[in-house]
Amino acid sequence: MTTPLLRVSTIETLYVDRIYALFGVSLEVREGEIFTVLGPNGAGKTTLLRTIAGLLKDQPKKGQIFFDGRRIDGRPPEAIARLGVVYVPEDRGLFRELTVAENLELGLWGRRDDGVAQDLDFVHGMFPILRERAGQQAETLSGGEQQMLALGRAMLRRPRLLMLDEPSLGLAPRIAKSVYEALATIGRTGTTILLVEQNARLALQAAHRGAILEAGRVVLEGTSEELMGNEDVRDVYLGVGAAEMATRGWRLYRKRRRW
Repeated sequence: MTTPLLRVSTIETLYVDRIYALFGVSLEVREGEIFTVLGPNGAGKTTLLRTIAGLLKDQPKKGQIFFDGRRIDGRPPEAIARLGVVYVPEDRGLFRELTVAENLELGLWGRRDDGVAQDLDFVHGMFPILRERAGQQAETLSGGEQQMLALGRAMLRRPRLLMLDEPSLGLAPRIAKSVYEALATIGRTGTTILLVEQNARLALQAAHRGAILEAGRVVLEGTSEELMGNEDVRDVYLGVGAAEMATRGWRLYRKRRRW
């Protein structure tokens, strides 16, 4: 079996040095796949991404994180980024007072290779609106356009691992669908994607595999098909179980999950 691109091994991350946000979390992400982490608010999903990216000082307290066979826990975030790990936070991390073109230029900072023009063409081909809005300030864009800009800028870093925190948050269903279509396009380039999302249906339709994170622990893991077929996942995250019971006239109740 091939070595995973990312291996998270029994990490424990503390919040403000005394509250456990992650308890013994382990997962593996294979090169070229889209892996999604689902879970409710407060489950530790964002903390997981920030721990991997090295953005939480002195975290994880326990466990190990390996990227492409190299141990990266304890390294500064800029060193992890240089290895090809690019993190797009929930707030998209844009420089809102700068224009679209200037934000994209920041994605090219430090690059001296011959692929710059080709990568810009790829981003503009995926998101034509960014070319049209090149001179517009980022803060004046719609939520969907800002997410496109954040994704486009991230791709200009040529990530080996693209980590996304809630890319559909606050977007209309049609716009969220277009963002996920772009993620599928990015995935076809060979870029590995680790995706945190609350819209379980969109995420599982796009991902190859995934995990359920609840109260800082991984409670279930499998292929997207296995997760979508799981009765508890369907009931809690896809809203299918309750709808089926309602149409059959059964009494609704909150059943006890088996994880």
